[in-house]
Amino acid sequence: MAADCNFHGSDELVSQGIEDFLFSRDLFPLGLHLIAVFLFGRRVFGSFCSSMPCVRPDPADKDAEPFVEIDPTGRYGRYDDLLGAGAVKRVYRGFDQEEGIEVAWNQVKLRIFREDQPMMDRLFAEVRLLRSLRHENIITLYNVWTDDEGNTLNFITEVCTSGNLREYRKRHRQVSIKALKKWSRQILMGLDYLHNHEPCIIHRDLNCSNVFINGNIGQVKIGDLGLAAIVGKSHAAHSILGTPEFMAPELYEEDYTELVDIYSFGMCVLEMVTREIPYSECDSVAKIYRKVTAGLRPAAMDKVKDPEVKAFIERCLAKPRARPSASELLRDPFFLFLDDDSYNAALHPPSLPQPRPRPLPADAAHISSRRIA
Repeated sequence: MAADCNFHGSDELVSQGIEDFLFSRDLFPLGLHLIAVFLFGRRVFGSFCSSMPCVRPDPADKDAEPFVEIDPTGRYGRYDDLLGAGAVKRVYRGFDQEEGIEVAWNQVKLRIFREDQPMMDRLFAEVRLLRSLRHENIITLYNVWTDDEGNTLNFITEVCTSGNLREYRKRHRQVSIKALKKWSRQILMGLDYLHNHEPCIIHRDLNCSNVFINGNIGQVKIGDLGLAAIVGKSHAAHSILGTPEFMAPELYEEDYTELVDIYSFGMCVLEMVTREIPYSECDSVAKIYRKVTAGLRPAAMDKVKDPEVKAFIERCLAKPRARPSASELLRDPFFLFLDDDSYNAALHPPSLPQPRPRPLPADAAHISSRRIA
């Protein structure tokens, strides 16, 4: 079982700092359709030109799509395409020149933090730790730096091709229980990694809008770590943060452990199965609070017809002392006969035999290497 976790220090620094500005929900706010426009718009344009008389952009023109900014290492470039914006943060389409992949370039305005050095110190300590996280089911933070001239904190994260799980599930209504189990197990694997990390990390705002998916291989990743509590070795964190429909009862009491994430995970499974946000029958946060603290289940539970699925969700929503850890749930019979061969093969394709080197032609000495700009 994962070690219990405690929070030491002022949680206000987390709630005022990272929770609102660092990994906020605007990382993927526009959905797959708009991201696709940004990523593939020029291909569509080129395809159109192939059948219509029009002026083609010159492939040799290096300024056809110039970077408007490059990170200090020279590896990441930022385009002017805005993917999302919040009160203090903007998310742009970026490009990793070394790996040749699209990334998200996030810019956080630091003017609010400049007058509070302790909060700045805590913010950067948190960022350094989050940068160290490496797991296939956690959104990767690639690089972080500050721009003193622009007074911004910049960080690069990966982009999932199919957006968040909530919107993906809405687009694809016919999904088997087997597929839902695969998604669920991957979320648990990410939570297990966070909870067993040293120091322990409690997500505190896990829900289907901040779980992301690469739909072509069914790979799921936890993101939006903006409310995460990085805690020590004792027993409880102390602050009320999160999305009300997914918050465990003990979160409202401001005395909780990493097991609040398991409760939220159970609500995620419920939403995945029913395509309904828990407690959608409530028209106010106050009504949700009363139901949650009274131990009343959301109306969506009545829509779960599979007894195995319902029992698994109930196990996740149990009272803290009876609630299992992520490690324990991964060994639950719910996942016993799950075959993930296609998922594993997509992530780890078998190595192909290397071709034998061919002898160089006689005039090889006249062949020179050329760097492509």
